[in-house]
Amino acid sequence: MGKVIAIANQKGGVGKTTTAVNVAASMAATRRKVLLIDLDPQGNATMGSGVDKFDVDATCYELLIEEKPIDDVIIKETSGKYHLIAANGDVTAAEIKLMEQFAREVRLRNALKPVRDYYDYIFIDCPPSLNQLTVNAMAAADSVLVPMQCEYYALEGLTALMDTIRKLASVVNPELKIEGVLRTMYDPRNRLANDVSEQLKRHFGEQVYRTVIPRNVRLAEAPSFGTPAMYYEKSSAGAKAYLALAGEILRRRDRESTVAKAG
Repeated sequence: MGKVIAIANQKGGVGKTTTAVNVAASMAATRRKVLLIDLDPQGNATMGSGVDKFDVDATCYELLIEEKPIDDVIIKETSGKYHLIAANGDVTAAEIKLMEQFAREVRLRNALKPVRDYYDYIFIDCPPSLNQLTVNAMAAADSVLVPMQCEYYALEGLTALMDTIRKLASVVNPELKIEGVLRTMYDPRNRLANDVSEQLKRHFGEQVYRTVIPRNVRLAEAPSFGTPAMYYEKSSAGAKAYLALAGEILRRRDRESTVAKAG
């Protein structure tokens, strides 16, 4: 069965969508079958995948509210070589209408059931807020990947986010765990970034990925060309970092499988 990973942080501007698009593309480059779900009404992951959010036949709205079959919603041609479920402004209405729906927290989980066996990885780009869309992502996911900048308020915000995830897990998904904490937009010349990075490792230990995503011009430019960094400039530090992250996620999963079998 495929692994479902929600990419979430209540704080905006931490590289969440950049991570969603680039880790999906990097994982697809390792010949895994990958689905990226854009749950953010801004539709940035959709545009960053080379898909015009204003010209799609169906989005998460049709999937969650109209209960359209998931195969009719999936876009199979993207610049990142992965499959996509798109988002645009219509998804804002989905957030509101979910409040009226029966079993509203598990709409996405139920919608994914027909395709979970087909994909190796399903990544969900969550909105930068705790709303019904994010709750649906948490209910559907096996784990949460948390991108964060190494800055002054990050640790306090991360502690609050972890507490939120634990509370959500107890209500909608007892199996939910932290996939990992990813340091993004990292500048090793910045003393504060290094200090926060060390505190992160002390607080969260093995949950912090060894891979660090640097501040990188090519990573910032790639979305405006509608493509992940590895297809914009594969030799860039940003593209290499996300390929390294994909490798680290795969190795962690292999270790977990080995431990599970031994147990």
